[in-house]
Amino acid sequence: MKSLFFTLGLLFSVQRLARSTSDSEMHENRALEPLDRGPYFDISASRNVTALVGKTATLTCRVRNLGDRTVSWVRHRDIHLLTVGVETYTSDQRFVASHFPRTEDWTLQVKYPQRRDSGIYECQVSTTPPIGHSMHLSVVEPVTSIVGEPEMFINKDSTMNLTCVVRHSPEPPTAIYWTHDHEVINYDSPRGGVSVITEKGEVTTSYLLVQRAQRADSGQYTCHPSNANTKTILVHVLND
Repeated sequence: MKSLFFTLGLLFSVQRLARSTSDSEMHENRALEPLDRGPYFDISASRNVTALVGKTATLTCRVRNLGDRTVSWVRHRDIHLLTVGVETYTSDQRFVASHFPRTEDWTLQVKYPQRRDSGIYECQVSTTPPIGHSMHLSVVEPVTSIVGEPEMFINKDSTMNLTCVVRHSPEPPTAIYWTHDHEVINYDSPRGGVSVITEKGEVTTSYLLVQRAQRADSGQYTCHPSNANTKTILVHVLND
């Protein structure tokens, strides 16, 4: 009889251990399975955008696990539905939605943006209830200035240092060139002593240096950034 009880107890312990091991494995397997969470936004790819006036702005919304749902774009300023899928639902044809097959990115393009287009835009998914992710569009117009404008007076034989500053640009200008009395300055001219130094960044600065300035160096100097307005200063070189 003792042998029978021992055998039954051992069998019960083995079954309990097997059940415990099975439950543990099931829990681990469940943890390894992908979470079925429905559509959600990948905010690492859906960022705020800064664009230049007149140059197309693109907002990107990355939606994972979209399934058969629809993506729409809404402008918060007036709660205006702009697009549904890739169809435009506004009379303002500057707004265009696009989606490339087999990707998770849905984009909203704003063509010829103006400063009034700045604000919050929301990417919405047609779940129940709908879910959305908001992004801010900033439409900026770079501002150019020349230190000391509108006129500068320097002594003959001194060094002329003209400083052109470009602010509020989402990216540095690809190039800045200078003109003197409407002619592009040649830094390799026989006159010599003329050079330019450009430092690019959030604020881009271009320095035009003219050594041993002469009366002939007087006149209008204009700074021409590639992505901003021009600016002019009138320089007077004075006799000692």
